[in-house]
Amino acid sequence: MTDHFLTAITSNEVNTLGAVFKLCLSLLLGCCVGMERKRKGQIAGIRTFALISMGATLAMLLSIYVPQEYLGLKNGDPGRIAAQVITGIGFLGAGAIIQMKGSVRGLTTAAGIWMVATIGMAVGVGMYAVSIVATGLILVILVLLEQLEHRIHVGWETRIIRIRTEGILTDIDAYRSTLARFHINLINVFVEYDYEAPLTRLNLVVLTKNTTDIVKVFESLAAIRKTQSISLANQVSI
Repeated sequence: MTDHFLTAITSNEVNTLGAVFKLCLSLLLGCCVGMERKRKGQIAGIRTFALISMGATLAMLLSIYVPQEYLGLKNGDPGRIAAQVITGIGFLGAGAIIQMKGSVRGLTTAAGIWMVATIGMAVGVGMYAVSIVATGLILVILVLLEQLEHRIHVGWETRIIRIRTEGILTDIDAYRSTLARFHINLINVFVEYDYEAPLTRLNLVVLTKNTTDIVKVFESLAAIRKTQSISLANQVSI
């Protein structure tokens, strides 16, 4: 029985037992990555990654099965169907990316979707060890390297300070000096004028430590001129 099972899952030809095993393995590997993404609060979670991995595996199995069963088929290329997975998965990846006024989120999740699809294809051709190792490396990147990244930057994070102030603001030197006093680096500035109100909307892209007292920073920024609102937005891709 064991020999029959091993023969079925290691065979180059598509068979029922081997196909079921590959689908189950791709389901498990996709779930592992999906659990990590869901832990980070991403919409694409366990079910999404599991379905992507299984779909890529099934596409790979179909690519092998067609020329296997229809030997006389003129265009029986084993890579024809599977090749479209890489292109098609880009649409899902694009859907995971969110762009909000200079802030981009979801790039890591989009890369994870592409990688999981590739792992599913590897499972489909029987590269079990490579697929498992690749899944482990993804988890290392998403978990351990994230911690290392924070340590390298010594807790520095990219954020956007959004300020809405009355009047048309033409000089932001006061804001620059205030941020510098709190050891906050100003990376970029996006300005929007509303001449009818009149109002000025500032989006200050800054690099700040996660230990910075944001309340005191807001208090100092609001004191520069009459301010209607001020808020902090996330600029980090998770």
